[in-house]
Amino acid sequence: MSTDLQIHRPEPISKAKQVTRFDNETDVKQAIKTLEAGKSIMIEGFYSNGLILLKALKVHLDKKLPNESFQEQRAYRAAYHKLSNGILIEIEDHKVALKKAPFIGWLEKLYPETSDFVLSFPQIQGLNSSWQWYTNGISVPVLRNKVHPYYGTYFPTRFDHVILFDNWLKRYEGLKKTAIDVGIGSGVLSFQLLKYGFQTVYGTDTNPNAIIGLTEFMGDTKLSRKITLDHAPLFGKFDAPTELIVFNPPWLPKINQLENLDEAMYYDENLFPDFFAEAKKHLLPDGQLVVLFSNLAQITHFKTAHPIEKELSEGGRFRLERCFKKRVKEASIQTKRDQHWRGSEEVELWVLMHKLSL
Repeated sequence: MSTDLQIHRPEPISKAKQVTRFDNETDVKQAIKTLEAGKSIMIEGFYSNGLILLKALKVHLDKKLPNESFQEQRAYRAAYHKLSNGILIEIEDHKVALKKAPFIGWLEKLYPETSDFVLSFPQIQGLNSSWQWYTNGISVPVLRNKVHPYYGTYFPTRFDHVILFDNWLKRYEGLKKTAIDVGIGSGVLSFQLLKYGFQTVYGTDTNPNAIIGLTEFMGDTKLSRKITLDHAPLFGKFDAPTELIVFNPPWLPKINQLENLDEAMYYDENLFPDFFAEAKKHLLPDGQLVVLFSNLAQITHFKTAHPIEKELSEGGRFRLERCFKKRVKEASIQTKRDQHWRGSEEVELWVLMHKLSL
């Protein structure tokens, strides 16, 4: 694994010479008009002033845009993302230069080369949340120890699919010499594999933060001797065939007109064809390929074929061994966003094997 990976981080923003300032005496409605005109606003005084402006922006968009269907929610979030990122924060000496601002260790850890710069308020919020997850850890029902996700690394916020995988692993009777975890993220699936006796796990990810974070997390422990990492797409440098391949891909298709899409959330049209072509080369004759997925795209009215069903019907490479499904828990009553579609969402665990030759 390369040791000089470039960390993904929010890039510092060039501060305009003339920028509108916002404090507790600034007119909120005028500030929103400034943002809609494509101009930036710098928060001054207290950290809470930024929160006040963000809240007012949400109220403004609630009145202006529909936010009920899944597609409307995505359009709403895109509008909010565009406007809210015009709200800026100054960083001085690796700290947020506002009164009563939270301590965010990432500001020093991710920006060692500069101590004074500017970021958007949503970026600061993201860094703050990430720092809390990183320092406090995330409890995962199927693991004894917490995971500590590095900034910008995918980790599960719902656990239906990892519970489904855990139940499958309990009954797994194949060999346990090696496994490949494609898109290892924060390492949850790999830690589950080790929990059930796999000797060696090879993990890949296209996100350098995932590799950097797991390398730091494992250190020189037993984990580092059982999990080998590679910053690469799909199977990377791991050429030897294995008895088990696990893949928890994005569950929604990419829509080209939306910007700033997260690769952990949205897949492009080439991901699954490329994955299945490579998986065939890397799977032992009696090996098993496990894909964790969801019917989310189908129930939210994306006009796209289910990629695993498409592979089974057209690919000619694999046959279906088993498919397990688990109904997802209803959205929390505290969730403000309308998620009526969650009532019919199911997570899926697909077990595929080489197609039998005639």
